Amino acid sequence: MFRTLPTPEPTEFAGKRAIVTGGSRGIGAAIVQRLIEGGATVVTTARNATDETPKAATFIPGDISTLAGVEAFAAAALAELGGAEIVVNNAAAARAHLGGISSIPDEEWIDALNLNYLSAVRVNNALLPALRETGAGSVIVNISSGAALTPAPPLAHYGAAKAALNAYGKALAAELAPAGIRVATIVPGNVLTPGADAIRQDFADAMGVSLTDTTAAIPLGRPGDPRDIAEAVAYLASDRAQWITGTSLIVDGGELPIV
Repeated sequence: MFRTLPTPEPTEFAGKRAIVTGGSRGIGAAIVQRLIEGGATVVTTARNATDETPKAATFIPGDISTLAGVEAFAAAALAELGGAEIVVNNAAAARAHLGGISSIPDEEWIDALNLNYLSAVRVNNALLPALRETGAGSVIVNISSGAALTPAPPLAHYGAAKAALNAYGKALAAELAPAGIRVATIVPGNVLTPGADAIRQDFADAMGVSLTDTTAAIPLGRPGDPRDIAEAVAYLASDRAQWITGTSLIVDGGELPIV
């Protein structure tokens, strides 16, 4: 069972401006809320807001699976905030194809790359001038997936896109380090979110097991809570992690392989 976390320090991110993609629910909403609780001013986006979307954030609806959508969102976010110190690329989606890799349509490979990988590249490119203007101390956190490390055939398109995100984050960190801008990647394991639960249910049905059986082998005894990932983001975005860049932090309860 998830244990209650200590109350965040309300001035940890005081004066910091954060931009979070995919912040309407699940992991993204938890990240937005955690940054707000730490004192940050947050702008987030998704196609639509939900009941989970933190009300204290500024929500800008949009589709960042396209370059035009990213450019529109980035311009609106910077107009709202006047700059940025923290960028979190969390937008993602996947659909399992139980028929295997050959059953994944070509357009879904393209869609997977656009949303799960290229959206982060495009968001970062659009915001880099503002981050460079802010200077040392700015942070980019990309949210990847355990599917990048243990890709199942029905999710090969999603895993491949997230593996590309991992490699990109490492390269971007090396490029931006001289400017004092840090880049880190978080690799979540099995986290309880509406989207991930739907995929796990597909696998459970195909295997003839229960939904809880799909996360029963996690060494720490439970699936992840979105707040587990949000706490990792808060750490990497804070000055406590000022000598950390280029890393991929696995947050998985001990389930994924060591890389």
